[in-house]
Amino acid sequence: MSKMDGGNQSVVSEFVILGLAHSQNLQVLLFVMFLLFYLLIVSGNIVIMVLITTDPHLHSPMYFLLANLSFVDMWLSSVTTPKMITDFLRKNKSISFSGCMSQIFFAHCIAAGEMVLLVVMAYDRYVAICKPLHYFTIMNLKRCTGLVLTSWTIGFVHAMSHLVVIVELPFCGPKKIDSFFCDMPLVIKLACMDSHDLDILMNADCGIVGVTCFILLLISYTYILITVRQSSKAGASKALSTCSAHITVVMIFFVPCIFIYVCPLNITWLDKFLAVFYSVFTPLLNPAIYTLRNKEMKNAMTRFINNYIDSKGNY
Repeated sequence: MSKMDGGNQSVVSEFVILGLAHSQNLQVLLFVMFLLFYLLIVSGNIVIMVLITTDPHLHSPMYFLLANLSFVDMWLSSVTTPKMITDFLRKNKSISFSGCMSQIFFAHCIAAGEMVLLVVMAYDRYVAICKPLHYFTIMNLKRCTGLVLTSWTIGFVHAMSHLVVIVELPFCGPKKIDSFFCDMPLVIKLACMDSHDLDILMNADCGIVGVTCFILLLISYTYILITVRQSSKAGASKALSTCSAHITVVMIFFVPCIFIYVCPLNITWLDKFLAVFYSVFTPLLNPAIYTLRNKEMKNAMTRFINNYIDSKGNY
């Protein structure tokens, strides 16, 4: 469907989403599977936020940042996954122009914010391990809050830099997006113009945020690992356990982003797989990694369950 604006140029008012599969049986299977994944993402991240908020043992800078990561992960998945799930049950899959622009804005705002937040978490571990005596002075609540707000600000500026360019592009058809959501590289290809230079510009913009954050993370964890090697065996073991969880999360988040936005491979099935991994599996794996590998989180979960059972018994 298209409409005419002031000139002779036709403007696409909605886009057709081709989705992940065409077989009806496969779409039903994917509907059930991704619905379960999404419920796990939301419930898992809410559990982490509730535990950190209610348990006094977890009122420290590291867990404050982890609660913020869970909040970001929950919304990162919520930008695209609910529509993908409902589209599995629809014959005609489409999204309005404004809905498409909203997906692009929020996906990039939240993803860029999460990249910066992961750098902040790496800095937190660097201070805790390399400067332990000054940890609570350096990572006080005011600074932690400021760093989290900085991550959101950078995400907002990054997303706006994309939106102001893409929203002004002339879209006159074709209007088919070969994915399950409005992704920036795919939408740019639909513009009625040579998009090669714009692709390079957008990739460079993503590269500035993504590659800079990735380099800062590598530097932080290199310093941490060097310091850990020189410390006591018990301290080193605990530090390595915490850092290995962080590094795992960093890798599963950054690798798909780099191959989608910074160095695109332009292989349709691989792009779809990476997009699913980035928007569904990463927010699902993060709470699992941080809770299953973290002794204090597991103890907090046990205390929460015991308190709930005791309150029920007393009632």
